[in-house]
Amino acid sequence: MGRWDYSMGAILADGILAPMAEKITPETFQHLVQLAALELDEAEAEYLLGELNKQLQAIEELAAIPLEADTPATSHGVPYADAIRPPLRADQAALDPNVEAIKGQAPEMDDDYIVVPDIPKEDL
Repeated sequence: MGRWDYSMGAILADGILAPMAEKITPETFQHLVQLAALELDEAEAEYLLGELNKQLQAIEELAAIPLEADTPATSHGVPYADAIRPPLRADQAALDPNVEAIKGQAPEMDDDYIVVPDIPKEDL
């Protein structure tokens, strides 16, 4: 296993490999697959379950980083001096010049609204 290989778990600050606890069980994953109406073969399902658990592990590692209580949620890791900070641009609302062409692509319109089919309410 290479120094940065996280496939078997997380490498802690002292270099010890902590085993990755499986957060999404195969049963929960199968339920999510059914809810999403996905068609996965066994290899795809196994791969996706592993990837989701790796993502959860990464989130767990990020959540474990100690932060000062007064650190704003939107603070940037690298402070920019005023001299090199780009100015904020003003928001400007602008209508698309091709409104009629866009509406012409919609299969059904009701006044100026695009009609979207309802979500089926039946078991898949």
